[in-house]
Amino acid sequence: MKTTTIPSLRVSLELRKQAEDILEQGETLAGFVLDALTRSIEYRKSRQAFTARGLSNAARTSKWGRKVTLAAIMRGVHGAKADGCGSRSSSLTRE
Repeated sequence: MKTTTIPSLRVSLELRKQAEDILEQGETLAGFVLDALTRSIEYRKSRQAFTARGLSNAARTSKWGRKVTLAAIMRGVHGAKADGCGSRSSSLTRE
């Protein structure tokens, strides 16, 4: 796989010192930055996928006109707690 570089970053001396101070044994600043960038990309991908699923579900709900109310969900949660089980309660009703 070919590699490339990420543009240089200008940071304050204080921020650089803070980053260097938290490096783990044997970790380099470049490794730390690469890890942070990788995690940030994965987080944003996950957030985008979550948003897309929510929008898709909202569109589907609007199209079919079926939804579960918050009150029904809460009844189900409280019912499951009272029963001592984690399964979904049959008290959920569609409107």
